[in-house]
Amino acid sequence: MCATPVSSPQTSSDPGLPAAALQTANSPVVVRWRGNEAYQASFDAMRAFTADRDADTSDEIWLVEHPPVFTLGQAGKPEHLLVADSGIPLVQIDRGGQITYHGPGQVVAYLLLDLRRRKLMVRELVTLIEDAVIETLAAYNLAGERKAGAPGIYVPEHASGASALHAGAKVAALGLKIRNGCSYHGVSLNVSMDLAPFLAINPCGYAGLETVDMATLGVKANWRDVAATLAARVEANLAAHAATLLSAAEAAATDPSAEAAGEEPAVCAASGGEPPQPQAGVAPAA
Repeated sequence: MCATPVSSPQTSSDPGLPAAALQTANSPVVVRWRGNEAYQASFDAMRAFTADRDADTSDEIWLVEHPPVFTLGQAGKPEHLLVADSGIPLVQIDRGGQITYHGPGQVVAYLLLDLRRRKLMVRELVTLIEDAVIETLAAYNLAGERKAGAPGIYVPEHASGASALHAGAKVAALGLKIRNGCSYHGVSLNVSMDLAPFLAINPCGYAGLETVDMATLGVKANWRDVAATLAARVEANLAAHAATLLSAAEAAATDPSAEAAGEEPAVCAASGGEPPQPQAGVAPAA
């Protein structure tokens, strides 16, 4: 998954809401282990889940490992597939961004979240996901960092040890679709893969971008353990976001100056400016 967050129908993080309403921002998350599953099956299932959900539907995280597949975002350029006869299928999908690769040895976490219920903006969700990946890597003594304007997680430019040979390489990619205030798609973290298929594409549209996995960086990790760690970090970060909102609401209830401080307009993802009004049926790719 690879995408650039864009301005879209947003969900405002509003600490001025009643504390009781903010309790729903910490709704439980169901983690589903879907195992090895064809990409098209996952894609169809998460679109159907999002279309059918209502205000009472639980949020879910799906943990999946896909057979080899290239996926191309809705505005993706086919020329970023450099080898037409690679034998790996190409699937056109509805997230933003360009082309990426999914395959065995990669943890894919699909985030099916009601952002309105969680009082969570797209930009906040992207940051939350990236934090979860960085924290997951740290659990295995690996460092990761962001790059401005290029969502995902990368080996730090000043990395040491085995990572120093792959400074700047991408180890995790993310891409989201937001429909009616709910997210799907998510994040992929390379654990122990055949990286050769990445040479057949310009990953996320960047020519010459190196892609690595945790094994290349010197860590032998079990796929299931990494998947569990990543899901736990996403859950923890969602809970922390909800706790922050609740604390702000409680402070605003007792301190008028705190309420005033909470009135600063939220920032739109990537493009900046004032958040647009939600429009029914208009979904961003982030």
